[in-house]
Amino acid sequence: MHESNKLTVIVPAYNEAVNLGTFLPQLIDHCQQKQWNIILVNDGSTDNTSEFFDQFSHIGNLKIIHHKLNKGYGAAIKSGIKACETEFLITIDADGQHFLEDLDVLYQSILTHDADMVVGSRKGQKSSSLMKGIGKNMIRIVAKMLMTVPIHDLNSGMKIYRTCLAKKCLSLTPDSMAYSDTIALVFISNKHLVLEELIRIKERQTGRSAIGIQTAFQTIMEIINILILFNTLKVFLPLSLICFILAAIWGIPLLIEGRGLSTGSLLGIISGLIFFLLGLITEQLSLIRRKLHD
Repeated sequence: MHESNKLTVIVPAYNEAVNLGTFLPQLIDHCQQKQWNIILVNDGSTDNTSEFFDQFSHIGNLKIIHHKLNKGYGAAIKSGIKACETEFLITIDADGQHFLEDLDVLYQSILTHDADMVVGSRKGQKSSSLMKGIGKNMIRIVAKMLMTVPIHDLNSGMKIYRTCLAKKCLSLTPDSMAYSDTIALVFISNKHLVLEELIRIKERQTGRSAIGIQTAFQTIMEIINILILFNTLKVFLPLSLICFILAAIWGIPLLIEGRGLSTGSLLGIISGLIFFLLGLITEQLSLIRRKLHD
């Protein structure tokens, strides 16, 4: 396959007809110059996004997927990934906030560094809303507390990655907005090379972002799920140790006084053993699940 047609640009869209009027023709022109493929995914939009997409159905390097109902941001991207046939794919939001030149930046970066994923980082740029900024910071703080995360902007909508690896990870990712963060964490947890490149962002002209506090909580739960899947003992071992330490602090003075083990100490010891055994069992279940997706 010639280098120029090794990339597919996936655009998930939900009620973005107004923004697509300017953005999509420019994207199509850019991709035709590069001989890149495009997959447009209409995620059950209730405006005229579907009709707008169909205007471009005659273009040879463009594929359109329609969801009858709104399934979620992650589900839209996953439909695009399943239909992707090129070595690399890149996701870009349909709101027109991304610069098309940054597609070239990420593509050159993944080729130059032989990386598995390159995240378009918006580090240093102001969030479009207070709630969105708070949500992003919550996600970032929790992720770095629980896992080793070598990148800053987990939930960036512009990412490029190897299609074959993405298809293996689909069942581990959610259908919701948390997909963006989760796919990056799955790649990181699988020891794939994940890098970051700075990109620019335009102000959103119409509509509003769906990312906020609720999305942040959903994503935090997904982060915990990924942590339990890939590093179970990091969750259960500390809990077990805390129980044993508290039992020792509570019980040793009583033992020294000759009063035997208290009920509280026994509860701490039993709880520590339960957490330890749960960790071992969960680790084995996680190992089985990961092997099913290799």
